[in-house]
Amino acid sequence: MINRGIHPNAVFFNTIISNLCPEGRVMEAQCTFDLMVRLGVKPDVVTYTTLIDGYCLEGKIKEANQLFAGMVSVGLEPDTVTYGAMINGYCKNGKIEEALSLFRKMMSDDLKPDAITYSIILQGLFQTGRTVAAKEFYLRMIDSGLHLEINTYNIILGGLCENRCLDEALEMFQGLFCKDIQLNIVTFNIMIDALVKGGRKKDAMDLFAAIPANGLVPNVVTYSIMMVNLIEDGLLEESENLFLAMEKSGCAPNSRMLNAVVRKLLLRGQISRAGAYLSKIDEMNFSLEASTVSLLVSIVSKVEYQEHLKSLPEKYHFPLESNNG
Repeated sequence: MINRGIHPNAVFFNTIISNLCPEGRVMEAQCTFDLMVRLGVKPDVVTYTTLIDGYCLEGKIKEANQLFAGMVSVGLEPDTVTYGAMINGYCKNGKIEEALSLFRKMMSDDLKPDAITYSIILQGLFQTGRTVAAKEFYLRMIDSGLHLEINTYNIILGGLCENRCLDEALEMFQGLFCKDIQLNIVTFNIMIDALVKGGRKKDAMDLFAAIPANGLVPNVVTYSIMMVNLIEDGLLEESENLFLAMEKSGCAPNSRMLNAVVRKLLLRGQISRAGAYLSKIDEMNFSLEASTVSLLVSIVSKVEYQEHLKSLPEKYHFPLESNNG
């Protein structure tokens, strides 16, 4: 194109860069950016923002920072999307103070953060254990007049649960039924998982049973949480019935779920039952996770489990080495 005397504009280059970055091809995007500059085509806010976001997604904050500074130095003003990309990059890399500093700079530049930017900060605060600050930030969101979607509430509920604030999470969860907000299955998964981990297993079972009444359908994560819980409680037939119900509903198990179930069964010495799920893993062309392999080798190599080897698929037989000679 260039050899033919046709000179592409910023929109052309932006399209290429925006296609490369989501694919993790940020170095190719950088080369495209450099070519753009060499040809005398001025990068605009979209160009810089897209490339900044690409670097942030790969955890290359230093490079993203350099671009951000370069953008300002050529007289371009970052917009809410640019700030959001940088803030997201900082939070994903545990640099919450830098994210908060940039958030304050954004506000001082009279740019109004959207719900996504607020949510990113919220998640960053919860992930670094700053629960009090996260709660204060949530109140700040409410005061700003933003309409919060269920995804934001899911972040808050998950953060509260992970930071041992289950009662507060339950209070907020109950309050959502009084708001004009449509809960999704992720919301229920968060709360069911937290109830199980908090030892409130009956409440978890009740919440699981309430899913259809709320117009929702359990997904593979929901079933995985419940199955592992049932196995842990020794309710093996119930867990198998739940698995059958899941398949009948059209919800297919994934690798993560099957590995979790196999590990939990092995830990309970249920070799034969674990074998059935190992067969399912093979049937679906999934792989064993490292922790599953380690546990499997450890358990079936013990003398007391040798008689159960026949219940496992042949590829998982690990006979004991002879001590003779």
